[in-house]
Amino acid sequence: MKFKPASLAIASLLALFAAGCSTAPSQQAAAPATPVLSDEAKAAMAQADSAVKTAKANFTLWIPVETAYTKAQEAAKAGDSDTVLKQTKIVADLNKIATAQANYPSTEMK
Repeated sequence: MKFKPASLAIASLLALFAAGCSTAPSQQAAAPATPVLSDEAKAAMAQADSAVKTAKANFTLWIPVETAYTKAQEAAKAGDSDTVLKQTKIVADLNKIATAQANYPSTEMK
């Protein structure tokens, strides 16, 4: 039985491929640890949710509040309690000012 060089090369490549597949390290993806927020951060996030909903309903939602709220949501997804607390404080402070501003007297000329 004579093998031709081409068929011998193909057979050896298939054998190498099969051997490589059987010895490849198994990559079992460990379940990523779910990020956990502190209770204080969870409460602050709930207050920020409420404040943003109220501000939208009253048309007093400022753009910096939306930005801080978005950053707080992203930090909450990542489990970064410190950033959540910082950003929700910004949301609360700016919402307080925006609500007070809505009660200022009008400066329109009549």
